[in-house]
Amino acid sequence: MRVLVLGGTREARALAELLVQDGDDVVTSLAGRVARPRLPEGEVRIGGFGGIDGLASHLRDARVDVVVDATHPFAETISGNAAAACGRTDVPLVRLERPGWSARADAGAWHWVDDHDEAARVTATLGERPFLTVGRQSLHRFVEPLRDLACVVRVVDPPEIELPATWTLVQSRGPYTLEHEREAMTGADVLVTKDSGGSHTEAKLDVAAERGVPVVVVRRAGAPEGVSVVRDAAAARAWVRARAAR
Repeated sequence: MRVLVLGGTREARALAELLVQDGDDVVTSLAGRVARPRLPEGEVRIGGFGGIDGLASHLRDARVDVVVDATHPFAETISGNAAAACGRTDVPLVRLERPGWSARADAGAWHWVDDHDEAARVTATLGERPFLTVGRQSLHRFVEPLRDLACVVRVVDPPEIELPATWTLVQSRGPYTLEHEREAMTGADVLVTKDSGGSHTEAKLDVAAERGVPVVVVRRAGAPEGVSVVRDAAAARAWVRARAAR
């Protein structure tokens, strides 16, 4: 099977490893937004496709049999493009998306918001030392509402915007332990995050619960309409194997 994995997540890397073991011809596509990405097994392609038209052309030219969209839960643009391009070319598509954190016992007490603008407005009412873990691409939405607060901003790569003088920038890459997050969140009086799910960055939520720190969480948009969703690499592998048997 010629499998295109839209990657960038640990689930995508786990799936690529399984499919290579199965003998599939696997290409993982990375957007190229992270300076030093963790590379999966199999062939790797870095860079965009040029929107829906470009992705559809790639699917035809590369004679792709199936596509697995295993991008980040908040990579809405590429997920939408994949759904449209696969629909146009009749290439089967599945979304591999790890479960979010809504099942946690403390999730009911969180401040759930629909987007980053709402997250910024709510955060401004909750504390003076927010710990922002929303990624660098969304930081511009927080600048004006939180300009005068003592924000600590944690990102993997440097932001492309100038941050307010009152903010502190921390560059690091998970996974994070509970002890690490206890130190990282020293003095923080509100945690801001996205419903990314998984265990690699979940320890910050445990620290917030320990300390009674309010949590602002941006909801996921969900998979595009009509796209099936699986929750782990094993299920995605089974989906690919089922298509190969047809």
